[in-house]
Amino acid sequence: MSDVTESLPLHGIRVLAIEQMIAAPWATQMLGRLGAEVIKVEHPTIGESGRSSSPTVEGPDGKPVGATYIRNNLNKRSIGIDIKKGADLILDLAEKCDVFVQNSKAGSMEALGLGYDAVRERNPSVIYVSVTGFGNTTNSPYRDWPAYAGIAEGMSGIYQWARQPGQRPVINPMGGIGDIGSGMFATIGILSALLQRSTTGLGQHVDIAMYDSMLAIADVVTAYASLGETQRAPGAIISTFAAADGDVIIQVSREHQFERLATIVGHPEWIEDERFAARDGWVTHREEVLRPAIEEWTSRLPKLEIAELLAKAGIPAGPCNDAADVIGDPHVAMRNMLIPFERGDGNPYLVPGNPVNVAGRKPFVDRRAPWLGEDTDDILKEVLGFDATAISNLREAGIIG
Repeated sequence: MSDVTESLPLHGIRVLAIEQMIAAPWATQMLGRLGAEVIKVEHPTIGESGRSSSPTVEGPDGKPVGATYIRNNLNKRSIGIDIKKGADLILDLAEKCDVFVQNSKAGSMEALGLGYDAVRERNPSVIYVSVTGFGNTTNSPYRDWPAYAGIAEGMSGIYQWARQPGQRPVINPMGGIGDIGSGMFATIGILSALLQRSTTGLGQHVDIAMYDSMLAIADVVTAYASLGETQRAPGAIISTFAAADGDVIIQVSREHQFERLATIVGHPEWIEDERFAARDGWVTHREEVLRPAIEEWTSRLPKLEIAELLAKAGIPAGPCNDAADVIGDPHVAMRNMLIPFERGDGNPYLVPGNPVNVAGRKPFVDRRAPWLGEDTDDILKEVLGFDATAISNLREAGIIG
C-alpha cells in the first residue's frame, strides 16, 4: 500500500458494502478516497444493478459495464457472493470490518439474516449503515415503498416550489441529487460514528432516508412556507443571458450590484428609475426592460469575458457551461476534478475527482472500479484466511463466483 494511502485519515478502516446504483456506492467511494479499504459484495454473475445502466463501456470479458457503476465505485475491491446462499460468509466478513453499508429496500437485509441486530451480534463495534427511501428504524407510512432519487426529490416539495407557471415540474433537474445528497449524509454519519466509537468502543446503526436528506437539502420549501411563501418568488435577478458564444449566468441580489450592472451595460438611468427602486421591480420588469438592454451588451462579448468584467465589479457571474467547457476548464484541471480512465477504445472515460481537497496532502491516485468479482479469492484469503480448498468448496456450492 502506498505511503499516500497510509497518510489518509481512514487508513486501517475496512468497509463491507452490499450496495447498488448511487447513494451507498457514492458514500463508500468517498470513504475509499479517504483511505478506507472498501470490499464490495456483488452477485457473482450479474453484479449490482448499476452495472446494467447506460451508457456503457466494455469490460475485459466483452460484457458492457454501466456508467453508473464505473463512476461510483473507484478504489474498491469486488467479491462475488450470492447473498441468499452466503449470509453466513458475509457475517464472517462483517466480523473483520469496521463499517457495514447497505442500501437495499427496508427490511430485506433483515429477511436475509443480515440486519443490524444480526451483524452487531457478530461484531458489537460495527458501524451499520442503511440507506433507503424512507428509513429502516421507524414505521414510516412509506417504509415499504421502493424509491429512486426523483421520488424523494419530488416528495420534498422542491419540484413544485421551483415550478414555472404553466409548465410541468422539471424532474431530476441535475441528476440524482437525492442519491448523492443521501450518500453525503451517510458519509457524515459514518465519520461521526467512527469518531464516537474511538472513545466508547461501541458501534451503532446509522439510518439514512433519502426523503429526510432531500428535506434537508430543499430546506427553502418548508422554511418559506412557514413564513407565508408557498412558491418561489425571487427578489433578485438570477438568470442566464445570451453571450456571443453561449450563455452567461448573472445574479444580482443587492442594490449596489444592480447599480453597478446598470452602469456597466450602459443604462445608469436605471439607478434613479422608480420601477427599480425595490428588488421586486427587478423581477417584474426583467423580461421586457432589463433583459433586452443587458443582452444588447452581453451578446457582443464572450461569456468568460463578461464574467471577468462583472466579477471585477463585485457582481456574481459565470459562464453557463456545456460538457466541453467543463472538460476544458483550467480550474477543473488544476484541482484534478476530472479523472480519466481507459474505456477500451483508446478514449478516456471521465469520472469526477474528489472534491475534498486538503492542502499539503500528496495527490491520491484513484483506482478504476473493479471488474465483477475480480478480488473474490484474494479477499477470502487475506481477510478470512481461507485456503484454496475452502474457496473451491464455496465455489462448487454456488456461494461465490
